[in-house]
Amino acid sequence: MSIFRTRTTLSRSAATAAAAALLVAGLAACGEGAQGSGGDGEVKVGLITKTDTNPFFVKMAQGAKQAAKANGAELSTAAGKFDGDNEGQVTAIENMVAAGVDGILITPNDSKAIVPAIKAARAKGVLVIALDSPTEPRDGTDALFATDNFKAGELIGAYAKARMKGKQARIATLDLAPGVAVGKLRHDGFLKGYGIKAGDKSIVCSQDTQGDQSKGQAAMENCLQKAPDINVVYTINEPAALGAYTALKAKGRAKDTLIVSVDGGCTGVKSVKAGKIAATSQQYPLKMAADGVKAVVEHAEDDKKVSGYHDTGVTLVTDHPAAGSGAAKDSKYGLDNCWG
Repeated sequence: MSIFRTRTTLSRSAATAAAAALLVAGLAACGEGAQGSGGDGEVKVGLITKTDTNPFFVKMAQGAKQAAKANGAELSTAAGKFDGDNEGQVTAIENMVAAGVDGILITPNDSKAIVPAIKAARAKGVLVIALDSPTEPRDGTDALFATDNFKAGELIGAYAKARMKGKQARIATLDLAPGVAVGKLRHDGFLKGYGIKAGDKSIVCSQDTQGDQSKGQAAMENCLQKAPDINVVYTINEPAALGAYTALKAKGRAKDTLIVSVDGGCTGVKSVKAGKIAATSQQYPLKMAADGVKAVVEHAEDDKKVSGYHDTGVTLVTDHPAAGSGAAKDSKYGLDNCWG
């Protein structure tokens, strides 16, 4: 993830703030609770996602809108112009604070660079909750609502171990990128679930993919050149998994290689159903946002302040459960609860 310089605004009139709000990518006053009335006493909640095009964040916005309507709150949303756009998120925070929001829910594009802007918002009494991704340090926000990414990795690691039934594993790990907490947690969880440690001889190739399908395919091609007998593939997410599947299929290796992944998007679950991915750990962006909105409303109305980490759940999804790997749901359940 790129590091962007944090912009600090010394002063801004209400008119300037309103005009600037129109320039923020994806910023829109939704007013779900009272049809945008902005009446006195109405709780105002802001949602800032990494982008407004990724299906994960589209589902998150859907959850926030539903929760705002159910709780009689007014919701405004904003997003970075691209994944990594810290400056756009800083501007969105400033505009929402100027608009008088009671709380902000944010999926940080840059977990470190966003912290000063969040600190400034909190100093003005705004409750700030991170969704999906923590800030660095984690206490940069009042609370975190997110998947337990270590557990997500652990679930698919244990599943892969059980499916191999004692057969010697030749593992490729298709990871995210250096220094990204989500990627490290999932990777380390997979290792624990499989019962191995970093550097184990069974890990024959590791490549970064940035969670991209084409990069996942290229990474898998590189791994197959290095170790043609790979039989287990861990992937950071389902796009990377589908890239790996494409590369394996081209080499005639798709049927005898076990692919496991994390996310639970609809495309990924359909790939589980089709047999391209053996299993995935499904996370729930709609619940993250819905729980976040409820927390802001309770804080504004009852002075109930949320803090710490809140696990929003993760489920192993597979149509081929393995004895000893723990509870799992099938692809029908996954499709009923997927996003995208």
